[in-house]
Amino acid sequence: MKNLTLYLLRHGETTYSKIGGYCGTLNPPLTEAGMEMACAFAEAYKSLEWQAVYVSPMDRTIATARPLCNATGKTMILRDGLKEIAYGAWEGLTPEEVRTKYHDSYLQWLADPGWNAPDGGERAIDIARRSGEVVAEIQSQFSQGNVLVVSHKATIRIMLCSFLGIDVGRFRDRIGMPVASVSVVEMAQRGPLVHRMGDRSHLPAVLRDREGN
Repeated sequence: MKNLTLYLLRHGETTYSKIGGYCGTLNPPLTEAGMEMACAFAEAYKSLEWQAVYVSPMDRTIATARPLCNATGKTMILRDGLKEIAYGAWEGLTPEEVRTKYHDSYLQWLADPGWNAPDGGERAIDIARRSGEVVAEIQSQFSQGNVLVVSHKATIRIMLCSFLGIDVGRFRDRIGMPVASVSVVEMAQRGPLVHRMGDRSHLPAVLRDREGN
């Protein structure tokens, strides 16, 4: 069996991912298109031999993982460490609204979200720490095989920065992560080896064409 390989799947489309609003602790469901994305992932990847499925305990991530779990018989392992950034007072607001209402802290966050948090929210280093604890748990349980991790836009980008040795404060500038995309990281002998990032080839063209930021 090959080295431990993590498949980092961002959840499918929600109403907030369509409009670009800040959505961390908010708990919107998947849209109809988001459910189709989840089913498309399951259809494309159900034949892989999965060791485990780790999932953020939010409705949108659970719904994204469910088709694959139903197809493979795997039970979701829910971990708070995989949740999205908590955006605090910015939850539900658009970037334009945040810039107006929280101008100074917003500019500080844009300059370095690694060490600056949204008002009442989390810093990227906080997400790197808690998601890293989940990765450490996975590595302690599985030395080989495929593990699916279903999480969120910022969280996955921060995880990838950590794997690649990129300053986590640059996660917004260095890595894109559209809805329902998968990134593949092999935990190789010399450290994490990224094979794919933000891949949506499993989606039919009509779903890939959705903006999905």
